[in-house]
Order: sequence, then C-alpha cells, then structure tokens
Amino acid sequence: MSLFSALAAAFSGSAFDAAAVRAEAWALGSRHRGEVIEGARLELSVPGISPDRAGLLRAVIRSRA
Repeated sequence: MSLFSALAAAFSGSAFDAAAVRAEAWALGSRHRGEVIEGARLELSVPGISPDRAGLLRAVIRSRA
C-alpha cells in the first residue's frame, strides 16, 4: 500500500472491499474460536505486522463495532 493509498484509506474509512473484510473476519473467527474482534486486536499487537495487514484487521474491527 502506497503512502497515498494509506492516507486515502484513513480518510475514507477503508481501503479494503467488503468481501476481503468478511473473509478475514471468518478466518479470525476460525483462528480465535469465534472471537473475531478479540482475535483482531491480539493480532494487531504482534510486533512487525505489515501496514496492509494492520489496516485489514482494523477494517474488521470497524465492521464489527
């Protein structure tokens, strides 16, 4: 993700389409025994996470809030 697209995503809410967010939510639920938001927060706390992955996890959290 370029700096411009990261800034655009920050202002528009999400750079990820709804299908990608749903797929990630499903995968998080599988990995974290149904606890999607808690799993996303846990994975966000891992050092060295890529900016794209962090953005996707934040998009999942926003979609579930």
